[in-house]
Amino acid sequence: MALRLDGVRVRQRGEVWLDDINLELTSGMTTLIGPLAAGKTTLMRVIAGLHTPTDGRVVVNGEDVTSVPVRKRSVAFVYQRFINYPSLTVYENIASPLRLAAGFPRKDVDGRVRDVAELMGIADLLERRPAELSGGQQQRTAIARALARPVDVLLLDEPLANLDYKLREQLRADLKAMFQDSRGTVVYSTSDPAEALMFAAPTVVLGEGRVQHVGDVARMYDRPPSLAVAATLSDPPLNLLPGVVNEGRLECLGVPLSTPGTHFFGDDMVLGIRPHQVTIERTRPGQIEFPAEIRLAEVTGSTTFLHLLLAGRRHLVAQLPGTQLFTPGEPAVAYVDPAHILIFSGTGELVADTATEVDLHG
Repeated sequence: MALRLDGVRVRQRGEVWLDDINLELTSGMTTLIGPLAAGKTTLMRVIAGLHTPTDGRVVVNGEDVTSVPVRKRSVAFVYQRFINYPSLTVYENIASPLRLAAGFPRKDVDGRVRDVAELMGIADLLERRPAELSGGQQQRTAIARALARPVDVLLLDEPLANLDYKLREQLRADLKAMFQDSRGTVVYSTSDPAEALMFAAPTVVLGEGRVQHVGDVARMYDRPPSLAVAATLSDPPLNLLPGVVNEGRLECLGVPLSTPGTHFFGDDMVLGIRPHQVTIERTRPGQIEFPAEIRLAEVTGSTTFLHLLLAGRRHLVAQLPGTQLFTPGEPAVAYVDPAHILIFSGTGELVADTATEVDLHG
């Protein structure tokens, strides 16, 4: 199975919602990640046939389906807010698309319903109605209904976003195993970097209605090609600090970052530092020291987010393990390994993924 989008654009009320989307997705799972208002839902609605693009084509298995109505497409859609028929039992909810599908053998409906219900862990709930189910059970029912009828394209639009943490973790593992060897094209939309990294599927990064990058999500995380991709795949948010090139040396807030013999060329830069790579105690030789002032400590139980002020004007967040108590206003030192500093140009392209790299603009 293959899904292709050729030059897809969507304009609404003078605004560009999607701009020149060119993608080719093969069988199996693809993760679509982007922040709020990136265009993820609009793109999935275009694929499903619920929204006609202003320009461009949607091609499934070599057939242009851009103008084909949704009811005639081989597509299933699972929304963030689960949708089930309240008057039908779980069994009838799952069976409903099979009974409407042209060519699906009636004699196979019962077996298919029970197989999918078993797969989703709701086989013992088939006689209940949605109002008698928990939120997680209702979402499992909605996913089961989408899975029941074999389709060329399955779209899941942040289907776990409204569930509690423990249930999300369980369903993520179930869905990853379920879609690993899928013969159809599965597109899973999320705004959660941890979810995208866990699925470890080919990933499309979307931002402001445009494709920012396509590739292996782990590689994108380790070496993001742009500041936009780095920000999308960073949770908690990336620390951003100014980088200044001074006589070939890279500095930040007056602190030299590059090692002797390393020469930087070009304009000022933006430095990206992930919070978990900031410590307040020296842990290895060669770490860079930033004098700081403690502003706030957010304690979650397993993690403490320490908010620091550098040079009296720049904020830096350190993600520290466990519960740690600090007094606002006290001095501190933030330590960062230069090998963990991402360096971006003023226009947002990756220059280097370590402050010790040589030959950056030369």
